Amino acid sequence: MKSIGFPGLHRFVLALFLLLMCQPAFAEKRVALVLSNAAYQNVAPLPNPVNDGALIAAMLKDAGFDVVDFRRDLPAVETRRALRDFADRTRDAEIAVVYYAGHGIEVDGGNYLIPVDARLERDTDVYDEAFSLDRVLIAIEPAKKLRLVILDACRDNPFAKSMKRTVAAIGQGLAKVEPTSPNVLIAYSAKAGSTAADGDGKNSPFTSALAKHLTTPGLDVRRAFGYVRDDVLKSTNNRQEPFVYGSLGGEDVPLVPAPAKAAAPAASALSPQADIRRDYELALQVGNKSALNAFLAQYPDGFYASLAKLQLEKIAAEEARVAATEKARAAEQERARLAAEGAQKAEQAKAAADAKAAEQARIAAEKAKQVAQDQAAVAEQKRLAAEKALADKIAADKATAEQAPAAAPVDKAVNVAVLSTGSPQADVTKSVQTELRRVGCLTGSADGEWNAASQRSLTLFNRYAGTRLDTKVANVDTLDAIKQKSSRVCPLVCEHGTKADGDRCTRIVCGAGSFLNDDNACEKRREKKPVAKRDSDDRPARRERPEVRIPRPMASSGGRGSGGGQMVCDRGGCRPVARGCHLEFRTTAQGGPYEGGGGNVQVCN
Repeated sequence: MKSIGFPGLHRFVLALFLLLMCQPAFAEKRVALVLSNAAYQNVAPLPNPVNDGALIAAMLKDAGFDVVDFRRDLPAVETRRALRDFADRTRDAEIAVVYYAGHGIEVDGGNYLIPVDARLERDTDVYDEAFSLDRVLIAIEPAKKLRLVILDACRDNPFAKSMKRTVAAIGQGLAKVEPTSPNVLIAYSAKAGSTAADGDGKNSPFTSALAKHLTTPGLDVRRAFGYVRDDVLKSTNNRQEPFVYGSLGGEDVPLVPAPAKAAAPAASALSPQADIRRDYELALQVGNKSALNAFLAQYPDGFYASLAKLQLEKIAAEEARVAATEKARAAEQERARLAAEGAQKAEQAKAAADAKAAEQARIAAEKAKQVAQDQAAVAEQKRLAAEKALADKIAADKATAEQAPAAAPVDKAVNVAVLSTGSPQADVTKSVQTELRRVGCLTGSADGEWNAASQRSLTLFNRYAGTRLDTKVANVDTLDAIKQKSSRVCPLVCEHGTKADGDRCTRIVCGAGSFLNDDNACEKRREKKPVAKRDSDDRPARRERPEVRIPRPMASSGGRGSGGGQMVCDRGGCRPVARGCHLEFRTTAQGGPYEGGGGNVQVCN
């Protein structure tokens, strides 16, 4: 047998060392339980859960998990037994994963997973026939590093139509959860209160995205779920948004560790700027003063230190703007209060001056914040451009070196391994669009194109949020500003006949005797008063003026001065002519008793 000399032995040991270093080191025990319920006995079966469970089980086995227990179509008793057995396996595990595909339901704020033999004839049956999410969390509690529950169960409740309601409140989809134990993540296929789709393919959109990203070597599990979210939003036209509840620490937690690289120590020594850049990007991702100050304490000088200082100035400017806005609001309220209470003019004048000064300070803070934000954005754009240019140069040098092997320096190849450019602009734009959709300002899809519709949506956000973000471009600062809003910013606009109810429009139903008016409000109908109709026989007789007859001269039968039985008539009536008097006809002008002609008058000597 030929002996191996020292140089040959050295090369052999080195090669063996490199071979071992390049293999993934799976010292951590990882266990998984995969549950798929499709063949429900009392409601219609589901098409995809078994396919989804098989895909996830195969993915985890390929990823090197120590235990992958795949169960399908379990009744309640066997489900509880499976959870009990899995709890035993997690006692010495670092990572424990439970994946469930099937029906889930929310009852009184609690989440329950439905076994295939459940009847659920009434709402309270869920406590006896289903098993709660808390029961699953108990099963994975012993795991030390990561406890992960994945629920592809946010479907419509098939029992709702026949279920009798007693005292429990039934929700849509699953309810939001807040894990109380550390290192716990709970991933929903759709955000709390919404439902998920099975999709048209062999697997659901959520599970397809999980199989694509979740076990990427070295990829932090939180970032993997971020990629899953983006894929599902894209494949469902923004109708379904996966969501993750819980929190982990500051270190990356991948399901599959990245393979060790022997060249990494040399790369770090040859390119110290790569380590500084990586730490800066981490501090920038955290995005608060503590992280940036910690970075400056480690790297007080240099290019990235200047960038960190600009980011701190931006944060300080935003804090000053918020404080100035609050002060201006308080001063205006005080001025309005004094005016309403009729305070003395001197007090009102002082309050008005304070309010004016506070408003001017607020405007100045807004401008200072905008300047700091613009400076930080320009610096970040220059940094990304410089890193991309350097990466392009190194890639070109590498291509040249490959064409001329004799002159291929090792340093350039190492630099290629340690340099990575920043996130593509399309990813930033898509994230901004997604956040604008979340706060109700964008109705279109998050396609990564900053078009006129996206600019209008950011203009609406500025109007209702009181910000002055640049609408011409989507950048990291814009993304951070929108993320600070935890609820809807732009008002929900509903058509006539509907009204805003949370984040959706519901139909307005008016009560009996009411109708929906043009102002989109219910208005009580007015009763019409009956109109009296009078028949011809019921009409009151028309009052007629009394007929006035003008007496004409009467023939005298008794001669002048005797009356002779003559009668004299005027408006007072008729009476005999007095003795010694006689009648004469006189016109009105002559003193006659009736207008428009004349009449007989009594003339006495």
